[in-house]
Amino acid sequence: MSGRAADDEATPAREAAPARKAATTRKSTTARKPEPARKATPARKAAPAGKATPAKKATPAASAKKATPARKATPAASAKKAPAGGKTTTSSTKKATPIKKAPPPRKQLVAPGKATAAVHAAPAKTVVKPAGDESRTALVRRARRINRELAEVYPYAHPELDFENPFQLVVATVLSAQTTDLRVNQTTPALFAKYPTPEDLAAADPEEVEEILRPTGFFRAKTKSVIGLSKALTEDFGGEVPGRLEDLVKLPGVGRKTAFVVLGNAFGRPGITVDTHFQRLVRRWRWTAETDPDKIEAAVGALFPKSDWTDLSHHVIWHGRRICHARKPACGACPIAPLCPAYGEGETDPEKARKLLKYEKGGLPGQRLNPPQSYLDAGGRPAPPLGAG
Repeated sequence: MSGRAADDEATPAREAAPARKAATTRKSTTARKPEPARKATPARKAAPAGKATPAKKATPAASAKKATPARKATPAASAKKAPAGGKTTTSSTKKATPIKKAPPPRKQLVAPGKATAAVHAAPAKTVVKPAGDESRTALVRRARRINRELAEVYPYAHPELDFENPFQLVVATVLSAQTTDLRVNQTTPALFAKYPTPEDLAAADPEEVEEILRPTGFFRAKTKSVIGLSKALTEDFGGEVPGRLEDLVKLPGVGRKTAFVVLGNAFGRPGITVDTHFQRLVRRWRWTAETDPDKIEAAVGALFPKSDWTDLSHHVIWHGRRICHARKPACGACPIAPLCPAYGEGETDPEKARKLLKYEKGGLPGQRLNPPQSYLDAGGRPAPPLGAG
């Protein structure tokens, strides 16, 4: 029995390669089980320290043969032996690394897919709700898209005051304060028939002018303004309406809004008309939170090229008069509903919303008695004269 024991102890010593330092009788019976392989790890770590010992025996060759199957994806045994040696651990970690790094690319691929779906879904029927932290770029893009959409709906948009020259336009614009353009258009024919030039109106009897302007409301104050600006035009500008902003705002009753109406529509110089409709809509659309007309003009003007200012004013004002009303907007009939953050403030049912439409969109006559031909060609109807119907 003692000779067989000696032979048994010699066999595990050759397989484990720790050599003579790890001679224990406990490993003899369990050499072929996985647990001795773990206990053999310290022996392999100790091997590099003593370089002469593994050189004398062919242990490195045997360990190399055992390491080779690990590279060939040996099942369970290679997985347990991999952490034993420094080199084998490095190779196993290299193979495991691509599997651990695989999830990040999957997350990057999923994110753009969700973003693209959200972008495509928004314009369809979903209403865009700009966040409080909407970027400047996003605001500019949304604002310009709204203007493009309105340009397609109102390609014939124009100033809704009847006029034949700059003098008539500046007077009509002053009279349009606190009343509708329709009422002004019904009143000015009699006024200009009696006082066709600034010189005639400057010398007019105030009481006679008041009687003509009575239907427009605030007729006494308006009479004072139109006679005053007529005198200023006669005395300071030779009876001609000036084409500069700084000169126009010096005329009695003429502010920046009136000046830009005249500049944009009588002289072809870009300007933003900030009337009550314009103020209401740009705040609903969250283009600006300003309430002062001058600040609104500056804020909105910065979102668009200067060449778009005049037409932009027409588009916004037309939309405010026809669809986006102050008290009950017709949200269900609005062509820019997908871009409007205030969608839902008015009637959203399409059938009910159509009944709220005004002017030509609702089959009713527009604001002008003598509209341009493009408006008539598009199906627009001229307004009735004063006292008709």
